[in-house]
Amino acid sequence: MQLRKKLRSGLVIPAHPLALNSQRKLHERRQRALTRYYLAAGAGGIAVGVHTTQFAIRDPKFGLLEPVLALAAEESRSSDIVKIAGVCGKRKQASAEGELAVRLGFDAALLSLADLKDETIPQLLEHARAIATLIPIVGFYLQPAVGGRLLPYEFWLQFVEIENVVAIKIAPFNRYQTLDVVRALAQSGRAPEVALYTGNDDNLLNDLLTQFDFGTQPLRIAGGLLGHWAVWTKTAVSHLALAKRHSDPVPGELLTLAQQITDANAAIFDPAHNFQGCIPGIHEILRRQGLLEGRWCLDPKEELSPGQSAELDRVCRSYPHLQDDAFVQEHLDEWLR
Repeated sequence: MQLRKKLRSGLVIPAHPLALNSQRKLHERRQRALTRYYLAAGAGGIAVGVHTTQFAIRDPKFGLLEPVLALAAEESRSSDIVKIAGVCGKRKQASAEGELAVRLGFDAALLSLADLKDETIPQLLEHARAIATLIPIVGFYLQPAVGGRLLPYEFWLQFVEIENVVAIKIAPFNRYQTLDVVRALAQSGRAPEVALYTGNDDNLLNDLLTQFDFGTQPLRIAGGLLGHWAVWTKTAVSHLALAKRHSDPVPGELLTLAQQITDANAAIFDPAHNFQGCIPGIHEILRRQGLLEGRWCLDPKEELSPGQSAELDRVCRSYPHLQDDAFVQEHLDEWLR
């Protein structure tokens, strides 16, 4: 019940990046520094082992899933933030990852269905129920552009009935599919128990400002769990607070702010190249702030797209109020100790 209460209160949950050195090996000191940054910025949770952390950490040649989860768990042990571990793969892999998350003290699992592309809806639900017996689960509507699959309203209507579902991250980057999830929860009667979190980086603040009403009990998206909040996190905390205070009516300046956030996200997440540069884009912002040494990914081919660096320059010039550079510079040395 405490976990549900925290999630329902609305939290900023950054999707945790992976800090590497120039040899593309885990940079433990900077990995810890990132977690310390999120805690100091006021994040209410962290999500580790998710897309932003790079799914390749599960590859045996890297063997980084457990070390990265363990570092985050250790750094956040004395806080009361919600710790969410990404869980991927088919039944054997997902079960092992769920058990690892429990052993390391994580509160919930963000359940990816990306590897179950050929399973039927009943099979997907059976899979979710099995993992939910191990650890509370957060549903995940991942956009197809980065490996997700379409999940209809009927799936979500049954998914929210799983007893140990505590939240759903909605990230299809699509209004119709977002409404499928919200409507399913509204119709289910479980809205008081299951929290909704946006992962729609293209509509982030608007998601948080909207009251959804399908002719039943109105409901809201409580917070966000997303890669965009892995950067400029201190500002993200203030944006969520604004959304909680100003929902009806929505001031015009918040709609302008929403547009600016989406424009900045376009530079970071690289939709111009089908999101190929999204993780390097996050890394580049963190590199410019001094939190990372470089923007290296496990895959050497994963780099900024052509023109993306210039786009990052543009949005950083245009929107200084979206950034938290001064906060980072003030505390960087203590986080890197």
